Order: sequence, then structure tokens, then C-alpha cells
Amino acid sequence: MSTKVIQIGNIKIGGENKIAIQSMTNKKNVNDIIAQINLLESAGCEIIRCAVPNFEMAQAFKIIKSRIKIPLVADIHFDYRLAIEAIKNGADKIRINPGNIGSREKIKAVLDYAKQYKIPVRIGVNSGSLEKSLIEKYNGVTAQGLAQSALNHVKLFNDYDFDDIVLSVKSSSVPLSIEAYKILSCQTNYPLHIGITEAGIDPIKSAVGIGAILSMGIGDTIRVSLTDEPVKEIECAKKILSALELRNFGIEFVSCPTCARTQIDLIKIANQVKDKCKNIDKKIKVAIMGCAVNGPGEAKDADIGIAGGIKTGLLFKKGVIIKKVREDELVDELVRQINLL
Repeated sequence: MSTKVIQIGNIKIGGENKIAIQSMTNKKNVNDIIAQINLLESAGCEIIRCAVPNFEMAQAFKIIKSRIKIPLVADIHFDYRLAIEAIKNGADKIRINPGNIGSREKIKAVLDYAKQYKIPVRIGVNSGSLEKSLIEKYNGVTAQGLAQSALNHVKLFNDYDFDDIVLSVKSSSVPLSIEAYKILSCQTNYPLHIGITEAGIDPIKSAVGIGAILSMGIGDTIRVSLTDEPVKEIECAKKILSALELRNFGIEFVSCPTCARTQIDLIKIANQVKDKCKNIDKKIKVAIMGCAVNGPGEAKDADIGIAGGIKTGLLFKKGVIIKKVREDELVDELVRQINLL
């Protein structure tokens, strides 16, 4: 679904632009924040968000911006003055929940500065902070209520002649989030930031929710929320986008789940190959299969692969068997052949 193109620092989202990967820092010291952002960038993060709980952090944006390359987003709650200070100090985008910012005048003040500095604002609506009037109208926290809240805020922004908007309607409920984004995508052309909030330590809720939404052609940028190190969020985001064939991040591995026909230690071999190839940036498909049944035939579209035999493996390219290799040499030989491609 075509959406409005929005510029965030040196990244564009919306329209035909690639779906951008975001994360959020969790450090408090400025030097630690900078180090974490650079680590996340090296892992594949393309837009980074920092919480701004006080003026010291808002003012630190100037230092942070000077030492990173990716766009920097200020996450603001409650105090509109923090948004203004972050904008003055170089924020490439502001994320606010207008519902907790306060009066229309305070929101207008933020938008006036955002217009002056030519940066976009994300309206972030969460199920936990939905307005009471909408809870009453829709008899609880509903997808319709979340979408309506976002649209109400859009109207307010438009009333103040502000149009550089990104929207999100997040919930910890996967079905609720999916439905809210479906409703919103039909009623606006602003780019949508996709995520499942408070998704916990397991990536499954984010993978299912974000994946389902993206599979409908909805979404322009994603943030996987995990109770874990932020670099894990980037890894998960890349896997979601790769699985949906929306983006390519180097080697695509396919491997079978193993069964009683498997005569080699396929699980160990698959993990060793993936580990040894983690820094190989080639857009190829590598198959690691357990037996002849799931071997050259089923994985014939793979650029290269192996199929297990009795303590051996058949090396094949595009379904054509090249040679037989002993099990103890299989990993090194496959990695060597991958490097030769």
C-alpha cells in the first residue's frame, strides 16, 4: 500500500522505500549510548530512538548526533518542553503520544519547532494509554479505538498545518495490533511504524504480529520490542523481513528439521556452517539437508548445499551433485565452496 514519503535524517520511509529497521537504546551515560548506537548500526539498525526523560538528555542529543551516522529519534512523554529541546539539539524525528503531552497549545508548540527544523513527528498510540472517551465509546480498548485515536491526533496536527507524520498503534495483543493497523491503513496514507509493544523476552509475539501486518502490505518501518539486548531486536527484525522476502540480508539458509532418516549430526553441522558464514555478505541460498529425500531435489533452487548420507554428505549446486564429502570435513568444505561462489 503506497504511503506518503517521510524524510528522517538520511533515511526515507514510505512510498517505495525499503522497510527500515529501528531499535531503542537502554543506556543512560552518553558515551555508553553512543557506543550502543554504533554497535546497533553495525548489526543493521537504520533508525535509533532514545528516551528523553530530562533536559540533560535532550541537550545531550547534540553530542550524540555528532558521533553517530544513523537518524536519531527523541522519545518524549509528558513534558512538551523536552521535545522542543531535543529538536533544538539535533533530533531527526520526535515520537510523542499526544494523549499524555497535555493541552493543544503544548502540542502546537512542539509542531511549530518541528516545522521550523523540518523534522517529522510520530504519533505513537498505545493500548495502555488510550483516551477514556474512546474506551467508553468502543466498550473497552479496541482496534477501532486505537485507530480512531491516531486519526484524531492526525486531524489536530493537520489543523496546525503539520503533515510530516508517522503513525503507530501498538498493543501487547497480537490480534488487536493486527486489526488496528488494518483499520488505520485503510483510512490514511501516512507511513506506519509497526511493532508489538511489551512483547516480552520471547521474539515470537513480535515475529507473528509484525510478520502478519507486513504480509498484508502494511508497514514502512519496524521495531521489534524485546526484554533483551537491543541488538537481538535487530537480528529478529532482519529475520522477519528476510522470511517475508521483503529484504535480503546476505546468505539465506534453508535446512530440514531432521528425522530418523538422518545419518549425520545435522543440527551441529547447520549451526557450525551458519556461525562460520555470519560475516559472508553474499546474496545466495545455502541448503543444509539431512538426507537424499530432502536433498538435491527438494533444495534444487539453492545455490549450494549438502545432503546427508551415512557419515557423509553430498555436495550439490543448483540440484546437481558435485561430490561426496566425509562428515568430519563437511563443514569446512561447504564453507570453502560458499566462499568460491
